[in-house]
Amino acid sequence: MALTITGDADADALLTDNPLALLIGMLLDQQIAMETAFMGPEKIRQRIGSVDSREIAAYDPEAFIEVFRQTPAVHRFPGSMADRVRTLCQTIVDEWGGDAAAIWTRPSNGTGDPDGKEVLKRLKALPGFGDQKARIFLALLGKQYGFAGAGWREAAAPYGEEGSFRSVADITSPETLAKVREYKRAAKAAAKA
Repeated sequence: MALTITGDADADALLTDNPLALLIGMLLDQQIAMETAFMGPEKIRQRIGSVDSREIAAYDPEAFIEVFRQTPAVHRFPGSMADRVRTLCQTIVDEWGGDAAAIWTRPSNGTGDPDGKEVLKRLKALPGFGDQKARIFLALLGKQYGFAGAGWREAAAPYGEEGSFRSVADITSPETLAKVREYKRAAKAAAKA
């Protein structure tokens, strides 16, 4: 499995290898282009040396905002998004022992792998993850990240649908990125009509 969301080899490798980076990219995916959002973790890594929940949670808040402001900016809203990323990381430290992947790998009630419904519930409990963002991320886990929990497609609906081009979960090439963009344009046009 190798993600190809950003078109940048280093950024995509980080997203593939670091579950926290993938979560941060999803958190940043609002009011900016998808590729820019998912490039954010690589910019953070370049500027502070790693993408680690404990390190980011403990980072001085003002200094972390400056990390986001450096050119090219991590996000168009550096202050609020830097705070959201730190809050997410603190939650992962406090509730998941610093391990972002535990959200979708830690057994439910100590037994058995979590199913799609449980992972969706866990994702929705994260700061900055509403219902839609959680469903999209769950679809990304199932379609591209190897998550095979029972019922994940149903829990991620409509983003879990096979063969769809609705979200970042469906981006596997420049061609699929174009299809996702077209879907989003059509959805916006339909909403305005």
